[in-house]
Amino acid sequence: MQEENSLEQQVLLHVARSEYHPVKPRVIAKQLGLPDEDRPVLRKTIKRLIKQGKLAWGERHHVRAVSAESPPASRSASNAGALPELESSPTSESAGSSSSPMRAERKEKPKQPKADKKQLTAQDRGAGKSIVTGTYKSTSKGYGFVRPTGTEIQKGRTEDIYIPLRQALDAADGDLVAVRVRREKPGADPNEPPRKRGEVVEVLERDTHQFVGTYVPRAEAGFVLIDGGIYPQPIYVGDAGAKNAMTGDKVVIEMVRFPSHKFAGEGVVIEVLGKRGEPGVDTLSIIREYGLPDDFSEESLEVARTQAEKFDESVEGRLDLTAETIITIDPKDARDFDDAISLERIENGHWRLGVHIADVSHFVPPGSALDDEALDRATSVYLPDRVIPMLPEIISNNLASLQPDRVRYTKTAFIEFTPDGAPVATDLHSAAIRSKRRFTYEEVDEYLADREAWREKITPPVHDLLARMHELAMILRRRRLDGGAIELTLPEVKIDLDNQGRVAGAHTVKHTESHQIIEEFMLAANTAVAEHLRDKELNFLRRVHEPPMRRKLQQLTTFVRDLGFECESLESRFEIKRIVAEVEKRPERHAVNYAVLRSMQKAVYSPMDEGHYALASECYCHFTSPIRRYPDLTIHRQLAVLFSGKRPPGDFQQLELMGEHCSEREQRAEAAERELTKIKLLDYMSKRIGQEMDAVVTGVEEYGLFVQGTDLPAEGLIHISSLSDDYYQYESRTHSLTGRRAGNAFRLGDLVRVVIVHVDIDRRELDFRLVRTVHHRATSDGNESKPSKDGKQSDTPQRGGKPKSKTRKPTGGRSGKKQGKRRR
Repeated sequence: MQEENSLEQQVLLHVARSEYHPVKPRVIAKQLGLPDEDRPVLRKTIKRLIKQGKLAWGERHHVRAVSAESPPASRSASNAGALPELESSPTSESAGSSSSPMRAERKEKPKQPKADKKQLTAQDRGAGKSIVTGTYKSTSKGYGFVRPTGTEIQKGRTEDIYIPLRQALDAADGDLVAVRVRREKPGADPNEPPRKRGEVVEVLERDTHQFVGTYVPRAEAGFVLIDGGIYPQPIYVGDAGAKNAMTGDKVVIEMVRFPSHKFAGEGVVIEVLGKRGEPGVDTLSIIREYGLPDDFSEESLEVARTQAEKFDESVEGRLDLTAETIITIDPKDARDFDDAISLERIENGHWRLGVHIADVSHFVPPGSALDDEALDRATSVYLPDRVIPMLPEIISNNLASLQPDRVRYTKTAFIEFTPDGAPVATDLHSAAIRSKRRFTYEEVDEYLADREAWREKITPPVHDLLARMHELAMILRRRRLDGGAIELTLPEVKIDLDNQGRVAGAHTVKHTESHQIIEEFMLAANTAVAEHLRDKELNFLRRVHEPPMRRKLQQLTTFVRDLGFECESLESRFEIKRIVAEVEKRPERHAVNYAVLRSMQKAVYSPMDEGHYALASECYCHFTSPIRRYPDLTIHRQLAVLFSGKRPPGDFQQLELMGEHCSEREQRAEAAERELTKIKLLDYMSKRIGQEMDAVVTGVEEYGLFVQGTDLPAEGLIHISSLSDDYYQYESRTHSLTGRRAGNAFRLGDLVRVVIVHVDIDRRELDFRLVRTVHHRATSDGNESKPSKDGKQSDTPQRGGKPKSKTRKPTGGRSGKKQGKRRR
């Protein structure tokens, strides 16, 4: 792995050579002879040099040296949010934005001031390879790990640097730190890479100073147990009763002194959220923990009200589609409708699909207070019991929402397809529509199951439209999957709430044909619009999904083979698709799908022309959800400038900054949603101690088995100490716990019966005990391992040395959703 300081010098010297011609970063990687795993580090290095004004972007995303004719791009962060394409737009009010992109780790929160320097000396800084930077991850035991910037996974293990408790200074979870490292000797397992050990010599940047926890007064002093188990000891917060906090209250504290092995932590209570366990307090805790936005500013609301007063539902010179048969299909609990569909067969036998997307750009003036706030939020956040919208409800649920029987403004894409689904033409417009019917997914599924029964419920034109939509969507779906698109069947957990907002249960959302209809049309529209902007040679925010690293795909191949599946190298996307299809009906499907997901890179927003690997698309953007995603709004604005006969003057660097910001906000939203879902499930399970349930083994570690309920999709740990019928050893190659007795083993995909024995909501922990094995997955030799006995206590020695319970972080799921719609 290249060290970043030396890589900076390599890049600068390379670009300064007289024979250098501007090329893309990936070409520079080849010219420098860098291995695949260094490409992400190179990209970050180039971005950093450009931000510093040492390099510059040229035409077609090429990297060039800074010349006198092109001053370094060093516009202030206050302008980072402005879309330069709109500066010449007649509707533009100003060219600035008060928002700036922000760094994100696991919990993306407002950037904090740089921490005080600790022990990093000039000698350290010049030591080169002995000092690296990375993100610190703490454990409940006090020690931690640092993931160096750009590190990838090797042989199923990470290259994280182990940081002993006494060598961590006062680094907190998520902090950016400098570490002095030394390489350890190889471990007992020759298949694993050497482990590294290090010490934190400087906390470079705090992830946050604010934390959420439970108030626990002791004697005359107040203490707070921080949620998530990131600090093993409570934090002192001064005299008891500060801010009128009571025992068991959830509170927010500002950390005054971060805890270390030398000093106890100290903070101050700045907000009392409410009594632990009361409805809504868990949601408010996550909102504070992840720094999610609160109410809209009065200035932004005033802009929205002004837009509402101006709107009179007149067609205003737009393409008038109000007489056309157009419908919407959304989840039954959706409140905003941002996409509508029309479809007809034209004279030449081709299909003409109309995808009509809410024209949010009409209601959000660029540079306004409303635009600033929308950019800062960048996305709506869909929590189990509430939505935190990107735009005020007066716009998201009213003015822009494509409500039935109301004139609504759209950006419309008409796409012509051949009878077998090949796109041949795209026509884009600003339009006005009037939706004829609002359908839910459930209604469309009922229609598809019994079409004749629906003839009396809907008009003939709408009935025929649904039939055409289903026919074309299935054609497009087959064509897309045959073309190499990868689709994973990952469970999406939906929390069921009662009238008081308490958890009544949970279920996994089924992705039915009604969902597939809308998904195929949205994918088609996103691709068509992206290709249109590309053909105009414009810079725009693409949805980029880079190919996986070759090394990761090699590791995935080994993992799948070790599970007992015969396969060729999974460096072929078609072999990945074959394996995913093979395991679809088998217990191992979750493990395989999650492993495939973990081998992939994250999809992000960027103006880089990198394509979308999972969709097998060379050009893709997000156009179809501007009510809830800021990148879609930028695309609509660029189209508006094109429709006016002008060419948007793209600024590649500012789009880069905006893409990073929107990607970070998206990842923060998804992390918060996952964490709150986990908390609500744990709360539900805490009231069912002693209840038995069926589960499947989803993870195997040396300290136990992770299992997930088959009916109630909650994941927890069966600690190895509770497997008292044998002495179990962890085998990393086969991902199994194997006992001394012949055939006595647990593997990924095994079906088991478990009982709930322990729940700790604050530490996010759930413990099960094995009752019996229901079914063992077949081993690679075709045999089944021997069923285990009931998990009763005995004097049989066990392996130990790990935390009693350690719930792992969510390993994946669909890449995102809008209340039932996939985010690609």
